[in-house]
Amino acid sequence: MKIVTLTLNPALDKSASVERMAPESKLRCSAPQLDAGGGGINVAKGIQRLGGACTAVFPVGGLNGQRLLGLLAAADIPVQTIDVAGETRENFSVLETGTGLQYRFTMPGTHLTETEADACLEAVRALAPTIIVASGSLPPGLPDTYYAKVAAFAKDIQAKFILDTSGAALQAAANEGLFLLKPNLGELSALVGVPKLEMNQVDDAAMEIIHRGKCAIVVVSLGPHGALLATRDGFVHVAAPIVEKRSTVGAGDSMVAGMVWALGQGKQPLEMAQAGVACGTAATMNPGTELFRPADVWRLLDWIQTFGKRYRFTDF
Repeated sequence: MKIVTLTLNPALDKSASVERMAPESKLRCSAPQLDAGGGGINVAKGIQRLGGACTAVFPVGGLNGQRLLGLLAAADIPVQTIDVAGETRENFSVLETGTGLQYRFTMPGTHLTETEADACLEAVRALAPTIIVASGSLPPGLPDTYYAKVAAFAKDIQAKFILDTSGAALQAAANEGLFLLKPNLGELSALVGVPKLEMNQVDDAAMEIIHRGKCAIVVVSLGPHGALLATRDGFVHVAAPIVEKRSTVGAGDSMVAGMVWALGQGKQPLEMAQAGVACGTAATMNPGTELFRPADVWRLLDWIQTFGKRYRFTDF
Protein backbone atom coordinates (compact mmCIF):
# COMPACT_ATOMS: atom_id res chain seq x y z
CA MET A 1 0.00 0.00 0.00
CA LYS A 2 1.18 3.53 -0.74
CA ILE A 3 0.74 5.85 2.23
CA VAL A 4 0.60 9.64 2.14
CA THR A 5 0.17 11.89 5.16
CA LEU A 6 -1.44 15.32 4.89
CA THR A 7 -0.50 18.04 7.40
CA LEU A 8 -2.28 21.33 6.78
CA ASN A 9 -0.91 22.97 9.94
CA PRO A 10 2.74 21.87 10.27
CA ALA A 11 4.99 23.13 13.04
CA LEU A 12 8.54 23.42 14.24
CA ASP A 13 8.33 21.87 17.70
CA LYS A 14 10.65 23.08 20.45
CA SER A 15 11.01 21.53 23.89
CA ALA A 16 13.10 22.30 26.97
CA SER A 17 13.07 21.75 30.72
CA VAL A 18 13.26 24.02 33.76
CA GLU A 19 13.43 23.30 37.49
CA ARG A 20 10.38 25.38 38.38
CA MET A 21 7.88 27.52 36.46
CA ALA A 22 7.33 30.94 38.00
CA PRO A 23 5.61 34.11 36.73
CA GLU A 24 7.60 37.26 35.93
CA SER A 25 10.91 35.49 36.48
CA LYS A 26 13.79 34.81 34.13
CA LEU A 27 13.71 31.02 33.88
CA ARG A 28 16.95 29.19 33.03
CA CYS A 29 16.02 26.40 30.67
CA SER A 30 17.91 23.46 29.24
CA ALA A 31 19.15 23.57 25.67
CA PRO A 32 16.12 23.31 23.36
CA GLN A 33 15.34 20.25 21.30
CA LEU A 34 13.94 20.86 17.80
CA ASP A 35 11.61 18.46 16.01
CA ALA A 36 9.56 18.56 12.84
CA GLY A 37 5.95 18.55 13.99
CA GLY A 38 2.32 18.70 13.04
CA GLY A 39 0.06 15.65 13.16
CA GLY A 40 0.63 14.12 9.75
CA ILE A 41 4.36 14.82 9.84
CA ASN A 42 4.62 13.03 13.17
CA VAL A 43 2.71 10.09 11.70
CA ALA A 44 5.14 9.95 8.76
CA LYS A 45 8.11 9.99 11.15
CA GLY A 46 6.56 7.17 13.17
CA ILE A 47 5.89 5.00 10.12
CA GLN A 48 9.50 5.47 9.01
CA ARG A 49 10.78 4.47 12.47
CA LEU A 50 8.85 1.22 12.19
CA GLY A 51 10.49 0.44 8.86
CA GLY A 52 7.58 1.53 6.70
CA ALA A 53 7.47 4.06 3.89
CA CYS A 54 5.27 7.08 3.25
CA THR A 55 5.40 10.61 1.87
CA ALA A 56 4.48 13.69 3.89
CA VAL A 57 2.58 16.46 2.09
CA PHE A 58 2.29 19.89 3.70
CA PRO A 59 2.52 23.67 3.11
CA VAL A 60 5.76 25.34 4.15
CA GLY A 61 6.96 28.90 4.54
CA GLY A 62 9.61 31.13 6.10
CA LEU A 63 12.68 30.29 8.15
CA ASN A 64 10.78 27.91 10.41
CA GLY A 65 9.64 26.05 7.31
CA GLN A 66 13.21 25.70 6.08
CA ARG A 67 14.36 24.36 9.44
CA LEU A 68 11.46 21.90 9.42
CA LEU A 69 12.47 20.70 5.95
CA GLY A 70 16.05 20.29 7.12
CA LEU A 71 14.96 18.11 10.04
CA LEU A 72 12.88 15.89 7.76
CA ALA A 73 15.71 15.59 5.23
CA ALA A 74 18.06 14.50 8.03
CA ALA A 75 15.51 11.84 9.00
CA ASP A 76 15.14 10.65 5.37
CA ILE A 77 11.40 11.41 5.28
CA PRO A 78 10.16 11.90 1.68
CA VAL A 79 8.14 15.10 1.32
CA GLN A 80 6.03 17.00 -1.20
CA THR A 81 5.52 20.62 -0.19
CA ILE A 82 3.54 23.66 -1.28
CA ASP A 83 5.29 27.00 -0.75
CA VAL A 84 3.21 29.63 1.05
CA ALA A 85 3.91 33.24 1.97
CA GLY A 86 3.35 32.91 5.73
CA GLU A 87 5.77 31.64 8.34
CA THR A 88 5.40 28.01 9.45
CA ARG A 89 4.31 28.10 13.09
CA GLU A 90 6.34 26.92 16.03
CA ASN A 91 5.06 25.21 19.18
CA PHE A 92 6.96 24.69 22.40
CA SER A 93 6.69 22.58 25.52
CA VAL A 94 8.42 22.96 28.87
CA LEU A 95 8.97 20.17 31.38
CA GLU A 96 9.05 21.32 35.01
CA THR A 97 11.58 18.86 36.40
CA GLY A 98 10.73 19.63 40.04
CA THR A 99 7.18 18.35 39.65
CA GLY A 100 7.22 16.33 36.45
CA LEU A 101 4.48 18.56 35.03
CA GLN A 102 4.60 19.50 31.36
CA TYR A 103 3.40 22.79 29.87
CA ARG A 104 2.47 22.76 26.19
CA PHE A 105 2.09 25.95 24.15
CA THR A 106 0.43 25.49 20.75
CA MET A 107 0.26 28.34 18.24
CA PRO A 108 -2.62 28.73 15.76
CA GLY A 109 -0.49 28.56 12.62
CA THR A 110 -0.14 30.74 9.57
CA HIS A 111 -3.16 31.70 7.45
CA LEU A 112 -3.76 29.17 4.67
CA THR A 113 -6.13 29.83 1.78
CA GLU A 114 -8.35 27.12 0.39
CA THR A 115 -6.51 27.46 -2.91
CA GLU A 116 -3.23 26.66 -1.15
CA ALA A 117 -4.82 23.72 0.69
CA ASP A 118 -6.26 22.45 -2.61
CA ALA A 119 -2.74 22.55 -4.07
CA CYS A 120 -1.73 20.16 -1.29
CA LEU A 121 -4.55 17.83 -2.37
CA GLU A 122 -3.31 17.91 -5.95
CA ALA A 123 0.15 16.96 -4.68
CA VAL A 124 -1.50 14.02 -2.89
CA ARG A 125 -3.35 13.05 -6.08
CA ALA A 126 -0.10 12.96 -8.05
CA LEU A 127 1.31 10.44 -5.56
CA ALA A 128 -1.63 8.04 -6.18
CA PRO A 129 -1.92 6.79 -2.57
CA THR A 130 -4.00 3.88 -1.34
CA ILE A 131 -4.10 5.38 2.20
CA ILE A 132 -4.36 9.07 3.08
CA VAL A 133 -3.75 10.08 6.70
CA ALA A 134 -4.76 13.55 7.85
CA SER A 135 -3.84 14.43 11.40
CA GLY A 136 -3.89 17.65 13.36
CA SER A 137 -5.79 20.92 13.45
CA LEU A 138 -6.90 23.06 10.54
CA PRO A 139 -4.99 26.35 10.23
CA PRO A 140 -6.62 29.79 10.19
CA GLY A 141 -8.20 30.49 6.82
CA LEU A 142 -9.72 27.07 6.21
CA PRO A 143 -13.37 26.28 6.97
CA ASP A 144 -14.32 23.60 9.50
CA THR A 145 -15.65 21.59 6.55
CA TYR A 146 -12.26 21.22 4.86
CA TYR A 147 -11.53 17.72 6.14
CA ALA A 148 -14.96 16.71 4.78
CA LYS A 149 -13.66 17.94 1.43
CA VAL A 150 -10.58 15.74 1.91
CA ALA A 151 -12.86 12.77 2.69
CA ALA A 152 -14.75 13.33 -0.58
CA PHE A 153 -11.43 13.73 -2.40
CA ALA A 154 -10.20 10.41 -0.99
CA LYS A 155 -13.33 8.65 -2.28
CA ASP A 156 -12.76 10.23 -5.70
CA ILE A 157 -9.24 8.79 -5.98
CA GLN A 158 -10.29 5.51 -4.29
CA ALA A 159 -8.02 5.89 -1.27
CA LYS A 160 -8.77 4.94 2.32
CA PHE A 161 -8.98 8.07 4.46
CA ILE A 162 -7.84 8.02 8.10
CA LEU A 163 -8.49 11.12 10.18
CA ASP A 164 -7.30 12.25 13.60
CA THR A 165 -8.64 15.68 14.48
CA SER A 166 -11.21 17.25 16.80
CA GLY A 167 -14.12 19.66 17.13
CA ALA A 168 -16.27 20.85 14.25
CA ALA A 169 -13.73 19.62 11.69
CA LEU A 170 -14.12 16.06 13.00
CA GLN A 171 -17.91 16.30 12.99
CA ALA A 172 -18.04 17.52 9.39
CA ALA A 173 -15.63 14.87 8.10
CA ALA A 174 -17.50 12.08 9.90
CA ASN A 175 -20.72 13.20 8.25
CA GLU A 176 -19.01 12.80 4.86
CA GLY A 177 -17.80 9.30 5.84
CA LEU A 178 -14.29 7.87 5.93
CA PHE A 179 -12.37 4.67 6.59
CA LEU A 180 -11.02 5.06 10.15
CA LEU A 181 -11.55 7.49 13.02
CA LYS A 182 -9.43 7.72 16.19
CA PRO A 183 -11.43 9.79 18.68
CA ASN A 184 -10.77 10.10 22.39
CA LEU A 185 -13.63 9.87 24.88
CA GLY A 186 -14.56 13.53 24.60
CA GLU A 187 -14.54 13.46 20.79
CA LEU A 188 -16.58 10.25 20.72
CA SER A 189 -19.13 11.85 23.06
CA ALA A 190 -19.49 14.78 20.65
CA LEU A 191 -19.88 12.46 17.66
CA VAL A 192 -22.85 10.68 19.26
CA GLY A 193 -24.30 13.90 20.66
CA VAL A 194 -24.02 13.34 24.42
CA PRO A 195 -22.22 15.52 27.01
CA LYS A 196 -20.18 12.69 28.51
CA LEU A 197 -19.70 8.95 28.10
CA GLU A 198 -19.01 6.53 30.93
CA MET A 199 -16.60 3.68 30.27
CA ASN A 200 -19.40 1.13 29.99
CA GLN A 201 -21.03 3.22 27.23
CA VAL A 202 -18.00 3.50 24.96
CA ASP A 203 -18.59 0.26 23.05
CA ASP A 204 -22.19 1.14 22.15
CA ALA A 205 -21.19 4.66 21.14
CA ALA A 206 -18.41 3.38 18.87
CA MET A 207 -20.74 0.88 17.22
CA GLU A 208 -23.32 3.63 16.73
CA ILE A 209 -20.78 5.67 14.76
CA ILE A 210 -20.18 2.72 12.45
CA HIS A 211 -23.87 1.91 11.98
CA ARG A 212 -24.53 5.55 11.08
CA GLY A 213 -22.07 5.11 8.19
CA LYS A 214 -19.55 7.64 9.49
CA CYS A 215 -16.64 5.22 9.15
CA ALA A 216 -15.73 1.55 8.77
CA ILE A 217 -13.43 1.35 11.81
CA VAL A 218 -13.32 3.27 15.10
CA VAL A 219 -10.35 3.09 17.45
CA VAL A 220 -11.21 5.00 20.63
CA SER A 221 -8.11 6.20 22.46
CA LEU A 222 -8.43 5.53 26.21
CA GLY A 223 -5.04 6.87 27.31
CA PRO A 224 -3.40 4.58 29.89
CA HIS A 225 -6.28 2.11 29.50
CA GLY A 226 -5.36 1.40 25.88
CA ALA A 227 -8.03 1.55 23.19
CA LEU A 228 -11.37 0.19 22.07
CA LEU A 229 -11.48 -1.22 18.54
CA ALA A 230 -14.89 -1.33 16.85
CA THR A 231 -15.86 -2.64 13.41
CA ARG A 232 -19.12 -3.93 11.97
CA ASP A 233 -18.15 -7.34 13.37
CA GLY A 234 -18.13 -6.05 16.98
CA PHE A 235 -15.71 -4.51 19.44
CA VAL A 236 -12.73 -5.49 21.58
CA HIS A 237 -10.66 -3.73 24.23
CA VAL A 238 -6.89 -3.57 23.71
CA ALA A 239 -5.23 -3.12 27.10
CA ALA A 240 -2.08 -1.03 27.47
CA PRO A 241 0.87 -2.06 29.67
CA ILE A 242 1.74 0.15 32.63
CA VAL A 243 4.85 2.24 31.98
CA GLU A 244 6.56 5.23 33.57
CA LYS A 245 5.12 8.27 31.78
CA ARG A 246 7.53 11.08 30.93
CA SER A 247 5.55 13.01 28.28
CA THR A 248 2.27 12.72 26.39
CA VAL A 249 3.40 14.89 23.47
CA GLY A 250 3.11 12.91 20.24
CA ALA A 251 1.41 9.90 21.84
CA GLY A 252 -1.72 10.27 19.72
CA ASP A 253 0.25 10.70 16.49
CA SER A 254 2.42 7.72 17.46
CA MET A 255 -0.72 5.63 17.92
CA VAL A 256 -1.94 6.59 14.45
CA ALA A 257 1.50 5.84 13.00
CA GLY A 258 1.46 2.35 14.48
CA MET A 259 -2.01 1.62 13.10
CA VAL A 260 -1.23 2.94 9.62
CA TRP A 261 2.07 1.05 9.52
CA ALA A 262 0.20 -2.15 10.43
CA LEU A 263 -2.38 -1.54 7.70
CA GLY A 264 0.45 -1.06 5.23
CA GLN A 265 1.81 -4.45 6.32
CA GLY A 266 -1.56 -6.08 5.60
CA LYS A 267 -2.44 -6.62 9.27
CA GLN A 268 -6.01 -7.30 10.43
CA PRO A 269 -7.89 -4.68 12.51
CA LEU A 270 -7.05 -6.23 15.89
CA GLU A 271 -3.32 -6.38 15.10
CA MET A 272 -3.59 -2.82 13.78
CA ALA A 273 -5.09 -1.56 17.05
CA GLN A 274 -2.51 -3.48 19.09
CA ALA A 275 0.33 -1.87 17.15
CA GLY A 276 -1.26 1.52 17.70
CA VAL A 277 -1.51 1.04 21.46
CA ALA A 278 2.09 -0.17 21.61
CA CYS A 279 3.36 2.90 19.75
CA GLY A 280 1.22 5.36 21.73
CA THR A 281 2.32 3.85 25.03
CA ALA A 282 5.98 3.79 23.97
CA ALA A 283 5.82 7.49 23.09
CA THR A 284 4.86 8.39 26.68
CA MET A 285 8.12 6.86 27.91
CA ASN A 286 10.22 9.57 26.21
CA PRO A 287 10.73 13.22 27.23
CA GLY A 288 9.84 16.36 25.29
CA THR A 289 8.55 16.05 21.74
CA GLU A 290 10.39 12.83 20.94
CA LEU A 291 8.29 10.03 19.49
CA PHE A 292 8.59 6.36 20.40
CA ARG A 293 11.66 4.16 20.21
CA PRO A 294 11.14 1.02 18.07
CA ALA A 295 12.74 -1.28 20.68
CA ASP A 296 10.12 -0.14 23.20
CA VAL A 297 7.34 -0.70 20.68
CA TRP A 298 8.28 -4.31 19.93
CA ARG A 299 8.62 -5.12 23.64
CA LEU A 300 5.26 -3.55 24.50
CA LEU A 301 3.55 -5.11 21.49
CA ASP A 302 4.70 -8.55 22.65
CA TRP A 303 3.12 -7.89 26.07
CA ILE A 304 -0.12 -6.66 24.51
CA GLN A 305 -0.44 -9.69 22.25
CA THR A 306 0.60 -12.17 24.95
CA PHE A 307 -0.93 -10.82 28.16
CA GLY A 308 -3.24 -8.00 27.14
CA LYS A 309 -5.94 -10.40 26.00
CA ARG A 310 -6.38 -11.52 29.61
CA TYR A 311 -7.98 -8.17 30.42
CA ARG A 312 -11.54 -7.29 29.55
CA PHE A 313 -12.91 -3.83 28.79
CA THR A 314 -15.20 -4.08 31.81
CA ASP A 315 -12.15 -4.47 34.10
CA PHE A 316 -11.63 -0.72 33.71
